[in-house]
Amino acid sequence: MKIILDTNVLVSGIFFRSGPPGKIVIAFIEDKIELIITPNILTEYIDVIKRLQHNFPDVNIDQFLNKLLRYSNIHIPNELPFPICRDPKDDKFIACAITSKTKIIVSGDKDLIDISGYHGIEVLKPTQFVSRYLN
Repeated sequence: MKIILDTNVLVSGIFFRSGPPGKIVIAFIEDKIELIITPNILTEYIDVIKRLQHNFPDVNIDQFLNKLLRYSNIHIPNELPFPICRDPKDDKFIACAITSKTKIIVSGDKDLIDISGYHGIEVLKPTQFVSRYLN
């Protein structure tokens, strides 16, 4: 199953490894889901992970970053014809979904949740995704 993860979900899963975000990250590590990303999403992931790594020195991010770089499916997104989300920074997730034909974005971001259904893309909160697909 291929999905797109909002940065906050990914980061929560990496650094806290508990709750639904943790289960989603573990599912990726165990090859149960495929992460779909774009170069812009990857850059945001890495920037935020490296910035937070200093607050969580016990978390080894190298193994996760290696897996992310080697096994994520990277797409070059098409430009959106107009802004979709209230927060234009979230449009990169929509552009990725449309270009890659991915139907699920996992996010707790209200701006993304509010556009769920756009182009057939379902935006699920982490708890919804876990209960529907990982339990």
